[in-house]
Amino acid sequence: MPTALNANTLAQLLPGTWRIGATNFPMWMGGERLSPTFTYEVKSRTPLVLRDRVAWTTSAGADKKLLGIDRWKGEEFVWRGRGVLSPFASRWSVAGASEDGSILVIRFSKSLATSAGLDVVIREDADAAHLRSTVAAASDTLGIGHEEFASLTWLDLGAA
Repeated sequence: MPTALNANTLAQLLPGTWRIGATNFPMWMGGERLSPTFTYEVKSRTPLVLRDRVAWTTSAGADKKLLGIDRWKGEEFVWRGRGVLSPFASRWSVAGASEDGSILVIRFSKSLATSAGLDVVIREDADAAHLRSTVAAASDTLGIGHEEFASLTWLDLGAA
């Protein structure tokens, strides 16, 4: 994976569905939101604009989703919710990617509605059997410090 995660690289890398394998983002650690996924679609390449869908299943079994638009601004994306979430915005960036592009680390900035945090995501169809050891071995490439790695909660991805 190229070291420079610029708009062109991200436009090729991000589209598709990603499962959250590890996180320190409170939204995913309470046990109420299960099997979270992010799905990205390129809406425009110049400037880079993505459509995103964040989906999960509640602990009661209901399917939930958040829809948003992500606009590339310099070295990060600015997310804006759609529908009733349109007043809300947040900033995020890709801190790093595995060589094969199957694992990303997404870093979220603190916003009015959320705390700062990071998610380790893996492509929907990728093998997650050794995700933790793979991330530990590539933490520099993925942009994760030792303390951040220690802060992660590893989610059950089930069979890949």
